Amino acid sequence: MKKFIILMSLTCSVFLAQAQSKSINSSTYKTALGVKIWNGGGISLKHFFTENHAGELFGYFWNQGIRFTGLYEIHGAISGATGLQWYIGPGAHIGFYDTKHGNGSYIGIDGVLGLDYKFSNAPINMSIDWQPTFEFGEGRGFYGNWGGLGIRYTF
Repeated sequence: MKKFIILMSLTCSVFLAQAQSKSINSSTYKTALGVKIWNGGGISLKHFFTENHAGELFGYFWNQGIRFTGLYEIHGAISGATGLQWYIGPGAHIGFYDTKHGNGSYIGIDGVLGLDYKFSNAPINMSIDWQPTFEFGEGRGFYGNWGGLGIRYTF
């Protein structure tokens, strides 16, 4: 968890510094496809339904299983930080695991809180988020160590 907090702080500082140094209007994007890195890695697809509402689907893959997650995200601009937005929202997942805490298929509910940055002169989007989750099943429960760093190509 310490690594995540340090990584999020450093990334936010870089995003804010870069965003404040740009004087041109930010570019927006409709859809982005890329990777999400944390606790293994995965594929991320994010699509905006409206200017401030997006859906994100991703699959995490690591040595103890796979997990597919869908999130509904509400975005808001950060005043004075061109291209940078905060987001929050609910979601759900299904996971297929082979771990010391139990083997099998599990479902759960998720939340997400993060920052999203779209580079204005490149088709690149980056995000960092925290995704607390509650998983149902024997030996399961609350997990506060999900989330990640997303790097996506926008179109």
